[in-house]
Amino acid sequence: MTPSNPPQFDAPTKAINQQQLLDSNEPNPWQIENAAGQSPFLLTCDHAGTRIPRRLGLLGLSNEELHRHIGWDIGAAEVSRRLSTALDATLILQPYSRLVIDCNRPLSSPDSIATISERTVIPGNADIHPIDAALRAHEIFQPYHACIESELERREREARPTILIAMHSFTPVYLGQARPWHIGVLYNRDRRLAHALRDALQAEPGIVVGDNEPYDVSDETDYAIPVYGERRGLLHVEVEIRQDLIMDATGQQDWALRLARLLPPLSE
Repeated sequence: MTPSNPPQFDAPTKAINQQQLLDSNEPNPWQIENAAGQSPFLLTCDHAGTRIPRRLGLLGLSNEELHRHIGWDIGAAEVSRRLSTALDATLILQPYSRLVIDCNRPLSSPDSIATISERTVIPGNADIHPIDAALRAHEIFQPYHACIESELERREREARPTILIAMHSFTPVYLGQARPWHIGVLYNRDRRLAHALRDALQAEPGIVVGDNEPYDVSDETDYAIPVYGERRGLLHVEVEIRQDLIMDATGQQDWALRLARLLPPLSE
């Protein structure tokens, strides 16, 4: 029987070398909301949850640590849900913690399965066996992205326009450095929608906008924008909202409604 309370590791996890990661009654690594949405916008939220597969315990961390930014993008899922409703847009979320495997990193990235996040060591990711890393990719990363691919292919068959909005959030302080931006618009080679949204946000009273801040996007460090936006030639942007602004329902609704007001005119 599956234990009701997942065990915690007392030491860095050794290779599990099992043939299955997720139990049959654990959630899928993807969730679709508003699947029948009629908007051209398609929302994704790669870091929507903190769930850890039971077989991995808590990766040697406490629940408190898992609910910090190292475990997920705080507030991003709820903003995405509210934005999905406001735009009538389909939303695809990934509910497992980014610490199990980061679904916005190429599998070749050193940060795909992080051994340290900011200053926190992740014991359950230390010396991970290649078989166990492959299981995480096979049962979480690949099904999540297969879901996105399937939705994009369906839209292409139906000759439906698609505008990709990749939703994320960021910490107000990182490695001791305060981040002044309220929101960041991220892009790689194609800056069309990102710069249009940047300009629209800068026209909003009191909003400090980051242009490829607090992160920038590259083929080596990111997945959604290079793979879905650029390779498919879709209009796209990655949105990063500062977490202290979307910690509660009021902030989540405010930012969702702001984006729902600004985005549609930019796609016409």
